[in-house]
Amino acid sequence: MKPIVVIGFLGTQLDAGQGAGRWNKWRPTVSLAQHDDMVVARIELLHTRKHTALAELVKADIAAVSPETLVNLVPFDLEDPWDFGEVYTRLYDWARAYPFQPEREQYWTHITTGTHVAQICMFLLSESRVVPGVLAQTSPPRKQRQGDAGKVALIDLDLSRYDPIARRFDADQRDAVAFLKSGIATRNARFNALIDEIERVAVRSRAPILLVGPTGAGKSFLARRMFELKQARHQVTGPFVEVNCATLRGDGAASTLFGHKKGSFTGAASDRAGLLRTAHQGALFLDEIGELGLDEQAMLLKAIEEKRFFPVGADKEVESDFQLIAGTHRDLRRDVAQGRFREDLFARINLWTYDLPGLAQRPEDIEPNLDHLLALHAAENHRVVRFNAEARTAYLRFAQSSEAIWRGNFRDLSASVTRLATLADGGRIAVALVEAEIARLRWLWKHEGTGASVAADDEVDLEALLGEEKFAALDLFDRLQLEAVVRVCRPARSLSEAGRQLFQASRTQRSVVNDADRLRKYLAKMGLDWARVSADARP
Repeated sequence: MKPIVVIGFLGTQLDAGQGAGRWNKWRPTVSLAQHDDMVVARIELLHTRKHTALAELVKADIAAVSPETLVNLVPFDLEDPWDFGEVYTRLYDWARAYPFQPEREQYWTHITTGTHVAQICMFLLSESRVVPGVLAQTSPPRKQRQGDAGKVALIDLDLSRYDPIARRFDADQRDAVAFLKSGIATRNARFNALIDEIERVAVRSRAPILLVGPTGAGKSFLARRMFELKQARHQVTGPFVEVNCATLRGDGAASTLFGHKKGSFTGAASDRAGLLRTAHQGALFLDEIGELGLDEQAMLLKAIEEKRFFPVGADKEVESDFQLIAGTHRDLRRDVAQGRFREDLFARINLWTYDLPGLAQRPEDIEPNLDHLLALHAAENHRVVRFNAEARTAYLRFAQSSEAIWRGNFRDLSASVTRLATLADGGRIAVALVEAEIARLRWLWKHEGTGASVAADDEVDLEALLGEEKFAALDLFDRLQLEAVVRVCRPARSLSEAGRQLFQASRTQRSVVNDADRLRKYLAKMGLDWARVSADARP
């Protein structure tokens, strides 16, 4: 058995006593050496210098009852023993300098003596294993008798040793994971492992988190659930603030995020706090963070690292302490290489990065999500809708096949279930309704997507678009450029979306960004308009 080494404070009240009567009272530090069934090899006794005489007396008394026990008196002066910061810092520095040898000795941290602050600090140092070993809680006998040492209870703070506590922690973690998944019994192993890790990070870290995934993969929903989980654990007191960075443009971007001073630019009629300050002590979710301009990226980096920043037009910094959760469908590594995204900001938000798989990559999760969406529909509309057996089989066969690309991911699935539930007569979804829905999805993906249902080398018939005369007047250079532009425009949902893709580099250099207007002028120069180009993609 390894020698026992006790570390503890001198009890200026409980250990006190000068005359012979002191042996008739229970003294915690002395009692450590009065147990017949154990021998303490050494006691590191911390005391203030003004109590040196008492410490010497306790040392002598211990030598009288247990000559085998060595007592080292450790002077430990404190300006204010009730100042938590001072006590903890002094104890931490002492423990770091102490030559612990856990392979040769076992250490007990005595927590019966000292101020409440000192005992809490000793507990924390043991819990964090700065002081290796266990807590020793001494207690007096029920009936005081001379020489009765009372009891010593050893408390090991390694909770993994306690099966009931470990089971409780496991249950709490399972509940938290289920919360993040909204109670949906997902079956995809990769997704389940990802959520397990996100749960641990969400409750243990305040560092930025980056969620990567295609549109509709659930980034915004997961960010809010992470915040609500932290809120339930009393880890945040502020709000959840969400903004899609793709909606921020020009001076309005910096003003929306960082606030502004009255008169800082045209239209700034009053002061504005900005979303970063609104998110103080809470969480800020920046969806599509890759759409931020380089200037806003630099300001955001400072706000993350220093918790302070300058509002637009201000000469005095403001503070905000928030956790950043960012989302993007882009490959920010490629954007960094192309100079569209700051490398230092990417390094700062890339500590915890999670790539959320799209629905097509999780076919086994379509069925539990289908049931979840039907349950939500019933709760919201007070009308229960169910598939009949044949219809359910037919829908899942298609939904889990390679033909179902689920371009909009859960948005597509949610819209599909809503259509089925709304059109179901008598609360039953029949085969005919499923077949019609499958036809609708095939049509949508064929003409919206750029995936499996659209050939990669889809031809653009410029002659049909422009007419024979205009087409013949185009140089080969202009033909090739216009064909590329039309290919981008066809799957885009709006003029602005197509413009963002086409002007992805030059738009970052402009103080005023209007991608839609630039694309409109280009098409007009070529004798086209958006309605004509986008109509070319319709049946």
